[in-house]
Amino acid sequence: MSFHVSYMNVYENIAAGKDARKAKFAVLIDPEKHHGRGFAATARLADEAGVDFLLIGGSLLSSDAMDNCLSILRQETSLPLVIFPGSTLQVNGKADAILLLSLISGRNPDLLIGNHVIAAPYLRESGLEIIPTAYMLIESGITTTALYMSHTQPIPRLKDDIAACTAMAGEMLGLKLIYLDAGSGAIETVPESMIRKVRDTIDAPIVAGGGIRSPEKARALVKAGASLIVVGNAIEQNNNLIAKIAEAVHQV
Repeated sequence: MSFHVSYMNVYENIAAGKDARKAKFAVLIDPEKHHGRGFAATARLADEAGVDFLLIGGSLLSSDAMDNCLSILRQETSLPLVIFPGSTLQVNGKADAILLLSLISGRNPDLLIGNHVIAAPYLRESGLEIIPTAYMLIESGITTTALYMSHTQPIPRLKDDIAACTAMAGEMLGLKLIYLDAGSGAIETVPESMIRKVRDTIDAPIVAGGGIRSPEKARALVKAGASLIVVGNAIEQNNNLIAKIAEAVHQV
């Protein structure tokens, strides 16, 4: 039995990018919203565009859908596959890494520690690189699936200080990434001022996702201090955005 808790791969890639001021770009794939050909096509486009990682997950997702998606992606690309879990059912050793999310913006004990206790034995056996991640939901102008399923309130989008103090607490607890997420289908992205405030408060890399629909917005969030940009919904609607956003993120 091996207990693999390592930051040598995906995490160190993100951290090295932060130190070098070279942001990374991840495409988020929801296995319930694609079919086999869709997975393959997205993976090929991501490879061609120089995408850094593929994130796989969703709030409403069966373990079978996750397994099928990972199997197809593993055949189509050598990009690191990172699970962005919506539940304890989404632990799968076919990926390379998993974001172990603690929803520190809310007060739901299951999402702070409860589900982690259930998942721990499976994570221990999985061989995955485990990346402890402070997950913060930010008000985005709509009730997203993540908000509804988590039974929590988001951090108000005009309260930069609350976001900064929350991120600070997460870093002090030893969480390695700070993920600011407006949520899937968000009307508004995480505010640039909030990312700047968090960047000035902590040393950990910042991940920004939700509502990013253009290369210009991705570039602005990187300039504000994000070390990793995550885009899902917009790419589901327009695969051509993969190359354009990758270029925008990597050129900052």
